[in-house]
Amino acid sequence: MPLEEILNLIRAQPFVPFAVKLHNGDAYTVRHPELLLPGARSVIIGFNADPSAAFYEPGRTVTVSLMAVSQLEPLPSPAPTESNGQQ
Repeated sequence: MPLEEILNLIRAQPFVPFAVKLHNGDAYTVRHPELLLPGARSVIIGFNADPSAAFYEPGRTVTVSLMAVSQLEPLPSPAPTESNGQQ
């Protein structure tokens, strides 16, 4: 996988969450651009139990070789909720 493809996704405005799919069938979700650290030959992906968090929890990262990446797949956006301000 060319690094430029990943850089384009994390730099996109607005950012669209995506899955990093590997040749071995594993997949990792990137919900915020801050949770993916690109390198020359690999990327570090961070995870958090709270999907809205823009930071990873200690010890919850994975390093993925760019050669292992088979596909980058945009994730569906959650449907907007209608609200009139009342609870």
